[in-house]
Amino acid sequence: MKLEYVGAMPMVSSRGVGFDQSRPDKYTFLNATIELLEALDFGPTETTQHLYNTQGKEYKSDEILELLKKYCPNIDEVFSTQNEKAKELIEDLKDRVNNNKTITEEERNTWLNNIRMMSDYYLQHVTNEGAYKAALDALGQEVHDAEIKEVNFPMFRNYGMVLHDLIKVLEHRRPPIDAELTLYKKDGDFFGKLTVSHNK
Repeated sequence: MKLEYVGAMPMVSSRGVGFDQSRPDKYTFLNATIELLEALDFGPTETTQHLYNTQGKEYKSDEILELLKKYCPNIDEVFSTQNEKAKELIEDLKDRVNNNKTITEEERNTWLNNIRMMSDYYLQHVTNEGAYKAALDALGQEVHDAEIKEVNFPMFRNYGMVLHDLIKVLEHRRPPIDAELTLYKKDGDFFGKLTVSHNK
């Protein structure tokens, strides 16, 4: 399985293909997630406050995949599950078209052809989504294991978006971990702070 950027989720119809910008490609956030995983990979420690000094590294897709394997031992299983999920999505789209009584046969054939044309795209989009979720789960585990209470980070390169998504992951852990994001300005630059409360 590979990882690569494909863009927002496609919206297919008999008139062509559009893209749902409210569902961005999660590949966009994988680089920042991997950077945070690398920065917070120190296991249990007495230090609970961490300032992430970003290196601004741009990982290639094969590097992201290798690092995902390091932090997510079950990544192959995740990809397999996502593959099935993409196939189900495509079959569901086809069923909706086939059961649509308001379109002509020509529209139906065009619509189905557009779905087939975008099938690899759907697969990659769903795969990237699964990889991102697996990386967030691994990041949540790092926060738990090291009992991290605070992470300060620069407000660029998607760190804020990743840590915002991480809050949902932490809330759904058992037991849940409470966290919140705040913004602050220092020396003219904007930073974010993730504050974590571990329930014991």
